[in-house]
Amino acid sequence: MYRILIVEDDTTISSIMRDKLDKWGYEALIVKDFGQVFMEYTTARPHLVLMDINLPYYDGFYWCAKIRQVSGVPIVFISSRDTDGDKIRAITHGGDDYIEKPFSLDLLVAKVQAVLRRTYSYTDLNLNILQYKDMMVNMEDLRVFYKGNEVNLTPNECRILSMLVRSGGKIITRSRLIKALWDDESFVDDNTLTVNVNRLRKKLREAGLFNCIQTVKGEGYMLVPNTVNT
Repeated sequence: MYRILIVEDDTTISSIMRDKLDKWGYEALIVKDFGQVFMEYTTARPHLVLMDINLPYYDGFYWCAKIRQVSGVPIVFISSRDTDGDKIRAITHGGDDYIEKPFSLDLLVAKVQAVLRRTYSYTDLNLNILQYKDMMVNMEDLRVFYKGNEVNLTPNECRILSMLVRSGGKIITRSRLIKALWDDESFVDDNTLTVNVNRLRKKLREAGLFNCIQTVKGEGYMLVPNTVNT
């Protein structure tokens, strides 16, 4: 059973969300102490987090960043904020999707199912480990290893890198990446994929992998073989 942590300070909304998710067979837990969201996260060990932005004490961006320090668990923001700036900020803090309030409960369930499927289906397919020269990608733990270095990825970052690795150095188009990361384009503007790729590039540099993702103008991205040493 997948555990879902609901970080929403409106008790009516959080209870409705919990009841709906419970009916679909999920174990939905609601944060009680909004000054200790990270502690409740570590106790719950959820498979997915539904995160409001406007919260007491600290906002959802803050708690998302705290969780990202230790985990690549998928995080879906739920908020009445509807500007592109808020959505881009959600991505840069490590969010995987964004649902605008008001929303239908059927949409919520569909988003939850899609994110869980994208995140955990690799384990079901026994494709946990990918290797490209000296770079190894652990799809289950969302980690990259390169010459003794290790970095943690978010689910979206891991999916982007896995598609590039599987392409064997061929171009992966932007539209193909977007379709793999999101079921529709309601969460995606022109900057969404770029932000995710740039964040992935930064983490790869931390592991010692420099300039290994090349932008092919007007098409998409590809791995550059000679930047990943053998």
